[in-house]
Amino acid sequence: MEEPGSAPDPDRDRQYCELCGKMENLLKCGRCRNSFYCSKEHQKQHWKKHKLTCREVEEKQRAQKPPSDSKKEQQGSTEGSSDAGKVKDVISSAEGSEVSEGKLSDDGINNNNSSSSTLRPSSGARSSPQKLALEYIAPCMNKHGICVVDNFLGEETGLSILADVKALHQSGKFTDGQLVSQKSDSSKDIRGDQIAWIEGQEPGCEKIRFLMSRMDDLIRHCNDKLGNYRINGRTKAMVACYPGNGTGYVRHVDNPNSDGRCVTCIYYLNKNWDAKEHGGLLRIFPEGKSQFADIEPKFDRLLFFWSDRRNPHEVQPAYSTRYAITVWYFDADERARAKEKYLTGSGEKGVKVELQQAV
Repeated sequence: MEEPGSAPDPDRDRQYCELCGKMENLLKCGRCRNSFYCSKEHQKQHWKKHKLTCREVEEKQRAQKPPSDSKKEQQGSTEGSSDAGKVKDVISSAEGSEVSEGKLSDDGINNNNSSSSTLRPSSGARSSPQKLALEYIAPCMNKHGICVVDNFLGEETGLSILADVKALHQSGKFTDGQLVSQKSDSSKDIRGDQIAWIEGQEPGCEKIRFLMSRMDDLIRHCNDKLGNYRINGRTKAMVACYPGNGTGYVRHVDNPNSDGRCVTCIYYLNKNWDAKEHGGLLRIFPEGKSQFADIEPKFDRLLFFWSDRRNPHEVQPAYSTRYAITVWYFDADERARAKEKYLTGSGEKGVKVELQQAV
């Protein structure tokens, strides 16, 4: 077995665990050499689905190779996939102003390529949902694949949502974050958050429901203008807390298996957050680009990005309690195909919820 990181791989940005989407320290399927896993355990869990394509690829490869070559392959073995060096220097902020290496700009969004297009956070509180969606969110997503809206609901509403989330957390209803189709404790090595799935009808979650309806409003106004997607539903809300003990979430892809999720929407609830002290940055590595984007989880900030492999991302270790609410929106066609192939996975991410009207 070839150890991870033993040699650079130019295709690394297109490699991810077929089960959980993790993109680091990958092992390659020794049979087809086309699929990757973060562990042998995930390879075994995914085998029922993977074997359908793995054997076809293996047969084609053997037909193209001399007999002596095919004998060298071991059935079911894995080989390492390299982890190329990460980009280190943060050169310019999203506002276009220069900053020193490794330092954050005041808006909390950094980009490590000074020649890249400017990604400016918009203020949601000053715009109508329709104007915000049509004039800012849709164009920004189509251009960058990432979009940030600051001051989305205003301080008073944001604080009321935070109060709901803190009460939910204190009630003991949060559980350790799990991976799609994950049944073991190994996910703790990949993600360190605690979560609760909320539909919005639960007692004490009225403000969370209001947030979800406002998210739905924006998506409804953007519909048919976000790439080629036709959005017709979403997941429940995942309310998440990183407890501040240095845990994070390793680099991964939200939707590596075309399960229907097309847009990730995150609302942050962290007052007076300082990433230089508290950590907890969301770092996005847009596919095919040399730069990354650092998103600071500031209070009343709303973030959108494509859910598929175009946006691998990680949550860096958080050293203060970090709250966020995430919703994933479904593309109707991809979701239908996923259901036919039984690729929707398990858990609340697989539960479709209709878009809500604004309260």
